[in-house]
Amino acid sequence: MRDAGDDVVDIEELLALMATLRNPEVGCSWDVAQDFAGIAPYTVQEAYEVADAIARGDMADLRDELGDLLLQVVFHARLAEEAGHFAFPDVVAAVVGKMVRRHPHVFEADGTLLPAGSPRRDPEAVARQWEAIKAQERRSKPTGEASALAGIPLALPALTRAEKLSARAATYGFDWPDPEQVVLKVREEIDEVADAMANGTPEAVAEEVGDLLFSVANLARHLGIDPEYSLAKGNMKFERRFDAMAATLAADGRNLSDSDLDAMEAAWRAVKVAERG
Repeated sequence: MRDAGDDVVDIEELLALMATLRNPEVGCSWDVAQDFAGIAPYTVQEAYEVADAIARGDMADLRDELGDLLLQVVFHARLAEEAGHFAFPDVVAAVVGKMVRRHPHVFEADGTLLPAGSPRRDPEAVARQWEAIKAQERRSKPTGEASALAGIPLALPALTRAEKLSARAATYGFDWPDPEQVVLKVREEIDEVADAMANGTPEAVAEEVGDLLFSVANLARHLGIDPEYSLAKGNMKFERRFDAMAATLAADGRNLSDSDLDAMEAAWRAVKVAERG
C-alpha cells in the first residue's frame, strides 16, 4: 500500500485499506465493531456534508467530503462482502448496468454509444422513457413494488420525500395545473391549521401542519425550487440575521438574555433594513 502522502491512489488501494481496518487482528477496533445499521447515520451525514461544501462553493472541501462519502460506499460494500452478499465490483457493475438501461437514448442495450443524430435522443422521448423505465424496474424487483409511489426512500428528509411523492403522482396527471392553484391550496391548509388550533386535538393540529408542509413542498416543485435547499437557505438567513440582531443589541450595551421582545424586534427590523442596503 502507498504512503498517505503519495499523489496517485486508485480504488484498489482504498478497498485494501478498508479490508485492513476491518481485520479483527490488526485493524481498528471501532471499524471491526460496525455493521450496516451502525454506519448508516454516518453515510447520511457525509452526503449532507457534500451538499454543504457545494452550497459554500468550497472545492477543496468538496474533494475531501466526496472522499468521505466514497469511503462510506466502500465500507458498506466490505460489510456485504464479508457476509457473502456482494462485493464492491458488484456495486460498480450494478450501477453501470442501471445507467445504460436507463439511458436508451444514449446507449444500445450492449452499452455501445448511439450516434449523435439518433431520433432516440429527442428530449420529449427521453422524458417519457425515464419514468417508464424506473416503473418497470420497480415491478421487476423481488419484493414486487407494484405501487405507483414505491421506491421513494422513507429515510429521505421529509420535505425532499414530499417533493418526490408529489412529482411521481404528477406523472400520472394527479397535480395542480399551475403554481397559482397551489398557492390557493397552501392558504386553505393554513386555514385548516387555524381551525384545528381552535377546535381540534394536538394530534389534529400536527396532522394539519403536515398537510400544510406537504402543500408548501408542492409549491416549491411547481416553482422549480428544491424545498430542502430552500429551507436550508432560509435557516442560514435566520441564523445570520439572529447573530446580527444580537450584535446590534450588544452595540447598544444590551445582550439577548436581558432584552425584551420589543427590543429584539426593533433590532431585527434594523438588520433587515441594513441588508436591503
